[in-house]
Amino acid sequence: MKRILIVGAAWVGDAVLAQPLFSALRATSPEVHLTVMGPRWTHGVLRRMPEVDALLDHPFPHGRLDLPGRWRLGRTLRSEGFDQAIVLPNSWKSALVPWFAKIPRRTGFIGEQRHWLLNDARRLNPERLPLMMQRFLSLANPQGQCPEPLPHPRLVMDPESQSRTLERLNLSRANPIAILCPGAEYGPAKRWPAAHFAQVARQWMSQGWQIWILGSAKDHPVGAEIVRLVPAPVQNLCGITALEEAVDLMALAQRVVTNDSGLMHVAAALGRPLVALFGSSSPQFTPPLSAQARVLRLGLPCSPCFQRTCPLVHLNCLNLLGPEQVLASFPDPT
Repeated sequence: MKRILIVGAAWVGDAVLAQPLFSALRATSPEVHLTVMGPRWTHGVLRRMPEVDALLDHPFPHGRLDLPGRWRLGRTLRSEGFDQAIVLPNSWKSALVPWFAKIPRRTGFIGEQRHWLLNDARRLNPERLPLMMQRFLSLANPQGQCPEPLPHPRLVMDPESQSRTLERLNLSRANPIAILCPGAEYGPAKRWPAAHFAQVARQWMSQGWQIWILGSAKDHPVGAEIVRLVPAPVQNLCGITALEEAVDLMALAQRVVTNDSGLMHVAAALGRPLVALFGSSSPQFTPPLSAQARVLRLGLPCSPCFQRTCPLVHLNCLNLLGPEQVLASFPDPT
């Protein structure tokens, strides 16, 4: 049985975008054993991918070399008998562990001059592979080709976990569910205003919808601000669900509104009706890949700037993107 180690992406959304790669590897060799090594905070979405057999923690903080630690981890992995490593990040640090592990075939893009660390090094053609998902998927093919039509990422919810989470949080499925995701880990330049989210929530609640807010513990304050602005009860679930539980709850949503974030990709991979809001970032590289997803952006001359905070202070790319545009993007309730 072939054993492959995947050095996974560091962001939740990027981890979701790697799922078609795992599916392609499984289709090529049904008996393959796939181990994904990634930051612990990405494991929740990886647990909702049936193609993944095992998970390993990648314990090195972003930007930290820790050469002795990487050597020790690589030496430990030598006994696992991996036949191939596929390195998704482009940094040279991310290719060190497979090299220290002496994995025979080490696949990835050249990236940061990694010729000596990879023996199956691919040269990236951004014009041929404009999407991050395509770049990941191409690593499954020795010729670097992607199938047509392109597959979309897919996550699978766990019904038993979903039921337990609903019971633990005292959540009901009696009324239609709309989920708001007001966070964005990268920075405030990717976050639609809380007041805009609140206006959407008020309108939908007047039509009989219940509103759940999902996000990490860092998003709890903005979730609380939305709750404060909405007179009716809203469920602020930010920081009180594990990531895999958030996946299971997201699967129940009939409407989702989200910034360009990891949960945007989760909603898309679950096929939820989705409006994704882009301001400082661009949907050209990591769009939500789903026929149920719609991207809203103003396309101002200053956008995309790809900055964590608005360099012009006004954040017009999101402030001027009105709630009425989001409301109009969903069909009228029946």
